Amino acid sequence: MPTEPAAPEQQLLPGVRYRPETRQRLVPHTVDGKTRMIEEDYEAMVPVPPRDWDQAVTTAVTIAAALLVAVAVVWSVASIGDLLARAVVAPIAYLAAGAFALAWVVCMALEWLARYDPARAAGPRTAGNWALAVDMAIVAAHGWVEEALYVGLAGAAVSAVGKGMWSTVMRHQARPLPVRTQKWLQDEEAEIAARLALGARTRHLARIEGQAAVYAPPTPTALTQDSDRDTAGQLSPTVLSAVRAVLATLPDLSHDDVLTHLDQLGLAYDETAVLAVLDNEQDSQDSRSGAGLSRVVPPTQTVTESVRTALSSGVRDKGSVVSYVHQIHGSGVPRATIVRLFNRELEKSA
Repeated sequence: MPTEPAAPEQQLLPGVRYRPETRQRLVPHTVDGKTRMIEEDYEAMVPVPPRDWDQAVTTAVTIAAALLVAVAVVWSVASIGDLLARAVVAPIAYLAAGAFALAWVVCMALEWLARYDPARAAGPRTAGNWALAVDMAIVAAHGWVEEALYVGLAGAAVSAVGKGMWSTVMRHQARPLPVRTQKWLQDEEAEIAARLALGARTRHLARIEGQAAVYAPPTPTALTQDSDRDTAGQLSPTVLSAVRAVLATLPDLSHDDVLTHLDQLGLAYDETAVLAVLDNEQDSQDSRSGAGLSRVVPPTQTVTESVRTALSSGVRDKGSVVSYVHQIHGSGVPRATIVRLFNRELEKSA
């Protein structure tokens, strides 16, 4: 047989007002000797706290101040709009009039947001006072134009009363922070703002880097070089002497043959620097011999396309492909780059 637990009795204190409230709780329930925890609704008497009259008065004052600001905005828009409607059509005049009233309202909102930082709140407060002065002056000018200056002055006073009441409410609700706490809060906000700025700039750099990769790809001579044998930097005196000795002994050798001799000697060299020395020697020989002809490079053919052309022609010798690319693009293309492209394209075609 199922069993039901007895509901506990709640002790009520005398002199305290209570209100019933439906709550849930887990209770054991046994059926045929098997017990489970099930959810059960029950009514509890909850004490009703006494009315917070301070909070009620604060809320009422805040609502009254907001209503005064709304009345001041409506009066300013009506007066300034009627004044501007003498020169432009009414819809445009009243839209422009709203700018004068909303200016000091926006400044009050910014002042409220910066209530924990007096230095930041000073700027919106000053700007709001100037905007209010301009608004009041134009409202008074409208009364003067209508030959009812007293009405204009009363309307200007409405704006002053509205802003004054709201400023009083803000000062009442503001909770000034200690100087050290203000500085701690400023440092914390600065650190968070720095992280946000860094994230924004990082996204910007990533975006322009992607654009550069699409619209300004690197030139073939700027490709990454293989570095299993090369040593970055200028040629050492030993390598430079070896290059000049090879050129002096065998002046008709090609650049690739010179690199082969250096490999056989077991020297660690910078291929780009070696090719630069060979080009200088070749330019010196050409200037002495009077040969001023320059090579014509196909304007639309890249180093990769030249390597593919050589492979499609059945050339599988690495040295022949290097010589072919140098004939097309010149010896300024590093041999290591051509070899890397040769190996990659050969793997693709396999």
